[in-house]
Amino acid sequence: MLRFILSFFGGIFSLLTLGLIMGVLTFGGVFHVYGRDLPSYETLSQYTPKTISRIYSGEGRIIDEFATERRLFTPAEEIPAIVKQAFISAEDKNFYTHQGFDALGMVSALRDAITSRGEDVRGASTITQQVMKNFLLDGARAGVKGVERKIKELILAVRIEGAMPKERILELYLNEIFLGQNSFGVTAAALTYFNKPLNDLTPGEAAYLASLPKSPSNRHPVRDRETAVFWRNNTLRLMLRNGYLDEATYEAERAAPLLSVQGGDYEDFRESLPPRDYFTDEIRRQLSQNFGEEEFFSGGLAIRATVDPALQITAAQSLQAALEKFDRETGEWRGTGETIAEDALGSEDAWRAALAAVNVPRDVNLVAQWYPAVVLDVAENTLRMGIEGVDETDAEPFVVPRADIQWLRGDFFDNFTPGDVVHVRRLTQDSDGAFIRWSLRQIPEVQGGFMAMDVNTGRVLAMQGGFSYEASVFNRATQAQRQPGSAFKPFVYAAALDSGYSPATIVVDAPITINTPQGTWRPQNASNQYYGPTPLRTGIEQSRNLMTIRLAQEIGIDTVGRYAEKFGVYENMNRVLSTALGSDETTLFKIVAAYAMFANGGERVEPTLVDRVQDRYGNTVFRHDQRICENCSDPLLREGDAPTIISNRDRVMNQITAYQLTSMLQGVVQRGTARNAINLPVPIAGKTGTTNDAKDVWFVGFSSSIVAGCYIGYDTPRTLGRGASGGGICGPVFNTFMGQAIERFGGEPFKVPADCQFINIDRFSGARLPPEAFGDNVIAECFRPGEEPLFGIMFDGGFAMSADLPLFDEAPRPSRQVTTSTGETATVGPKATFGTLSSGGLY
Repeated sequence: MLRFILSFFGGIFSLLTLGLIMGVLTFGGVFHVYGRDLPSYETLSQYTPKTISRIYSGEGRIIDEFATERRLFTPAEEIPAIVKQAFISAEDKNFYTHQGFDALGMVSALRDAITSRGEDVRGASTITQQVMKNFLLDGARAGVKGVERKIKELILAVRIEGAMPKERILELYLNEIFLGQNSFGVTAAALTYFNKPLNDLTPGEAAYLASLPKSPSNRHPVRDRETAVFWRNNTLRLMLRNGYLDEATYEAERAAPLLSVQGGDYEDFRESLPPRDYFTDEIRRQLSQNFGEEEFFSGGLAIRATVDPALQITAAQSLQAALEKFDRETGEWRGTGETIAEDALGSEDAWRAALAAVNVPRDVNLVAQWYPAVVLDVAENTLRMGIEGVDETDAEPFVVPRADIQWLRGDFFDNFTPGDVVHVRRLTQDSDGAFIRWSLRQIPEVQGGFMAMDVNTGRVLAMQGGFSYEASVFNRATQAQRQPGSAFKPFVYAAALDSGYSPATIVVDAPITINTPQGTWRPQNASNQYYGPTPLRTGIEQSRNLMTIRLAQEIGIDTVGRYAEKFGVYENMNRVLSTALGSDETTLFKIVAAYAMFANGGERVEPTLVDRVQDRYGNTVFRHDQRICENCSDPLLREGDAPTIISNRDRVMNQITAYQLTSMLQGVVQRGTARNAINLPVPIAGKTGTTNDAKDVWFVGFSSSIVAGCYIGYDTPRTLGRGASGGGICGPVFNTFMGQAIERFGGEPFKVPADCQFINIDRFSGARLPPEAFGDNVIAECFRPGEEPLFGIMFDGGFAMSADLPLFDEAPRPSRQVTTSTGETATVGPKATFGTLSSGGLY
């Protein structure tokens, strides 16, 4: 009997042992199968969550954000204890003691839920498991997929606990977790719900955030207020139980109302962000290319922009004013193309709701004070309007009078019907701001771009890529490839000056015929006249096409191409003579950057919209200015003394050449094609540009510190009309902007190289004049040492001048009297005799 009993229990023991072994093997096999394809703990320890990239102004103000998931990364050591305690209480009270999963916690959670009859409900998964689920696993919740996920969670949780400290795991969790309202992580959620940094959260606010992970869509602080307060209080109760709150704090926070941004109790910080504009969108475009789109949108970059907010507004206003002026001169009304159904016009609430839903540009309001509006009634002499964002209880009449549409073809009935959505602007008196009338406005069809930058650092201070970013995100400053026309000519003249020419060198302005593969090309001056032998200075001041062609032909179009490429205007310029007149396409961005090298004395400067980029950890990954500051850290630097900046930039052109060209471009502004457009209190140099059939107009100019450029034309090129010119249309944009910029940054005479030898020259004939000569036609030209002229040198580009060539009959120029300081006079000009004319000879 004893033997039987022993045998029986021995069998039972053997079966149990075998079963245990089989269970262990099965359990081990399951974990082996599901664990072999999972990421290694090294991969997990290196995981970094997606975070918001932010753009800051120079003053440190946030001006834009970009993100695929709205998350702000905060290191564990910077997350307040109360926030950590709230989430640990709500999600995983044994977080600091378990090894990745909490079997006792699972049982305890089930028991508490039963005994509290549903009041004390918390998740059974640990924070570590949730990190694994959120980061590395799919969202399967039930069935076979759910079982597999749970097994993988356990495996990964154990691995991660061995790979990184608890604080690092908590850091990942608190930065990764989705908390509703498109907010990921506690830092973003604190701003979204309370407009507060983490350090300013109350225990109740931290508890509310900690209650959200389970069901963020059903615990909205306004829409689901009772549910939200219940779960906030439940988290507070758990914090009290775990010893994180005292009784008094618990009672006070439990009784406090749930205040939130959504309830209107706090200002929404996102409303304080300016609307996205061309400047920050161009930063997105450029940095996405440099760092990769994934890194830009999810890398948590901190980007310090070069933009000057005040000058950016001035740039937008200046360009918008010019575009609107040109558009109104066409007399055409297009409106927005949007309408509101007439049945919504009967009540204010109805039309306001309908108008708010219409997709029309609203960013113009920030600069030009335009408001979306709807036509409520059309009469012979007035349009009655409903205006967005304006209280109708104001004393102003909400009508547009007939006097406002004198620029339009037709009357109110011809152009408007009730329900039309339009833009209007409140016109006021400049003297006292008194209301004048409401005025109709429309987005112009003509477009353009504007850009300004520091000539010494390359920092782009302002950029406007069109009339309205919301109307068109296409950036005409950086993306529009257009012919620069005569704005390219300075690069031809720069190549010539570096090739031995001087501002006083004579080039023949006469007809020329060029044989091309496409046929015979006979370029013309804009005036269709010929001016005979003319100094280079006058050629660029008056933008003479024929002189520029001859000059390019003489020095070689390949030389011109190399200069254009060296300055960055083109990557590979076509080697044909027409490119000397700006027939190849480029961007305003490249042209403005190239002109900066004239202004700064010939040093290469790279344009940038960004001063510095830091990664999520604060490490600088890009810094634009690489110049060396010799004594910036010197504590003994005397007050008023500037630190010494050592430039290590390449020289693009000779310093004297840069000054000669700058001086010639000053002549463009003083007496050339821009003389009627530019009126500023400091020395300004620049060049106009107008392409064939006036399809594109340009003006690019600079002071001693700032270079700026404007381009205007239709997106689908067509003529701007007879009389359109760069000076007439773009010049005022530059003038208005630079007036404000000069008030901010000042200006001084252009720096003269030490080796300049100044000699008086007659600007019409190129003749050398006595040192004491003065008068409107006398120019003190800079010459290189040893290259001072005895006679003016004349090139005719290989054109054989015959005796009967009617050069002076086409554009007669009178003789002029040069007065010396002693009162003596000398006659200069076409009738004065200084030599003889010959092909390529001396004058």
